[in-house]
Amino acid sequence: MVIDYMLKTALKMIKTIEDHGFQAYIVGGFVRDYLLGIPSNDVDIATSATPKDLKHLFQDACLSNDDYGSITVIFKNIHFEITTFRKELSYKDNRRPDQIIYIDNLKEDLKRRDFTVNTICMDQKGNIVDLLGGCEDLQKKIIRSVSDPFVLLEEDVLRILRAVRFATTLQFELDDTLKEVIKAKKYLLSRLSLNRKKEELDKIFSSPFAMRGIALLKELGLDKELSLIKIYQVKPCSQVIGIWAMLEVDDIYPFTRNEKTLMEEIRQVLDSPLSFSNLYHYGLYPCVVAAEIKDIDKKKVNEAYLALPIHRRKDLAITTKELLNYLEVKAGPFLKPLYQELEELVLTRQVKNEKELLLEKGKELFGKLERDDNK
Repeated sequence: MVIDYMLKTALKMIKTIEDHGFQAYIVGGFVRDYLLGIPSNDVDIATSATPKDLKHLFQDACLSNDDYGSITVIFKNIHFEITTFRKELSYKDNRRPDQIIYIDNLKEDLKRRDFTVNTICMDQKGNIVDLLGGCEDLQKKIIRSVSDPFVLLEEDVLRILRAVRFATTLQFELDDTLKEVIKAKKYLLSRLSLNRKKEELDKIFSSPFAMRGIALLKELGLDKELSLIKIYQVKPCSQVIGIWAMLEVDDIYPFTRNEKTLMEEIRQVLDSPLSFSNLYHYGLYPCVVAAEIKDIDKKKVNEAYLALPIHRRKDLAITTKELLNYLEVKAGPFLKPLYQELEELVLTRQVKNEKELLLEKGKELFGKLERDDNK
């Protein structure tokens, strides 16, 4: 299994560091998920070795963030984020530490982290090292702050959304004190960039338990702070783009052009995702997402799509050259409405998708267009 390979490789990485006289531990999300039996792709390592030491140990080490003592190492084809034990002296803009100092104490390093379930460590022999009660909170299924939550959220406001995300994806409860402090400090979210907000919301909305996260956002009163005014209209949807489409914040959050187009298409077909016209003009995916929002069986949408006589203009049994030759005319602006008429007739099964029939119908429609233009 991938997770076993990653764990074995991470333990070898730790041994390599410790063989050179430093402390090293797997820490954070990988250990938490390992104990919960959840697959995880990210392995973070905390060590007493400084970035300078690590660059001597690993020639392909890449400095991830010199200011914060992080370094990326590729070891046996796996990317590891390695961070030196550190203490953060102060924070700026409710987001990043102003200054850090390297230390040689694991417990002090763990104290600067966010939630207890993210402080559980593993040593090079695979033993669990739990210095701050993370395992107990893991058993209780509680997200609890490592330190005073007032200070914790003031230091880094992103932790508000991280708390909601972990409670959502792990199906944990927020500690009562943490929950109340989030409500009191939610105004700080205005200082967080839209990009960072969207990154966390994407993770919440893409979770199998997205509706739990949405309920938590509403309970904590974060909808207004996050400009999610239409959150009360959101219905269950397994596709993150479908949830964003219902929220209608295209002009607020940073979406790509393709995402904006897709959200608009989902909204366009929402009233009738089984319509042959919608299936043809917008494609299968927007209709499937819309159907899920409307609680329509996806199988019906797939069957309706497969039953379409054509799925794109190229599926018509005639080419533009054949049509023009038959009409004995040159290409002109009449072609677009003519093709639209032919597509609609084939889709509604008024005309079979056969060359001779389409040529005859094309001639008839062309004559009508000419008469209309001469009126």
